[in-house]
Amino acid sequence: MPAPVTLPRLSWGDPASSQRALLVHGLGSNGALMWRYANALADAGWRADAVDLRGHGTAPRTLDYTIPAYAADLLAARADATDAPWDLVIGHSLGGAAATLAAADRPGWTRRLVLIDPAIHLLPADREIVRESQAASFANPTVAFVRSEHPHWHEHDIELKALSAQQASPWAVEQTSIQNPDWDVRDAAARLSVPTHIIASDPKVYSIFAGTLIDEVLANPLAAVSVIAGAGHSPHRDKPDETIAELLEVLG
Repeated sequence: MPAPVTLPRLSWGDPASSQRALLVHGLGSNGALMWRYANALADAGWRADAVDLRGHGTAPRTLDYTIPAYAADLLAARADATDAPWDLVIGHSLGGAAATLAAADRPGWTRRLVLIDPAIHLLPADREIVRESQAASFANPTVAFVRSEHPHWHEHDIELKALSAQQASPWAVEQTSIQNPDWDVRDAAARLSVPTHIIASDPKVYSIFAGTLIDEVLANPLAAVSVIAGAGHSPHRDKPDETIAELLEVLG
């Protein structure tokens, strides 16, 4: 297993809460962009910790940007000093792939997974779309650019998306694609031994979790899928009310 780095984190909710959640962002983003989930969980009595992944935000820079390296960092991120399992891990996109691998490789790391349009298996066309999107973000990492691209987003998301592009290492993001030429954690998804719910984006808008991939993941009897109508790859930014409502329904 790759050597882990210590990930910086932001926290919401009561530190003494008995319910602990780990929030993991996607490629080119940062932990702060998971604020919608964190705020909703805190209001529901949870303690939520969002991390910056290696090469992103203020996290350490490394040479290894394979999915197993991202997963190693998550496994080293403890819920508390006793190394108790997380009650919930929420992972978006790249964070969903890394969380899937971590949970499959270490049963007992978390009691439940919620994956947000996870990058379980990226096809060449999706890889090119992601590459172009990241290149555009790094070329113009400004609030004005993000607002022009996503005028319906909340002001927090607009500001934080611009900040995440300023903070992230373009080299790290590029290497994440280069060092994962297959980008495929379907085997890990099949090995998951905890309840797993995928909140997918609407393929009519854009989703990287769609088509036959859904059927492959649903072959695991612990997996379930729901789709946020009208939402693109980041449903918590495109359709926040509907996405949070779905999360809370899943959590019961």
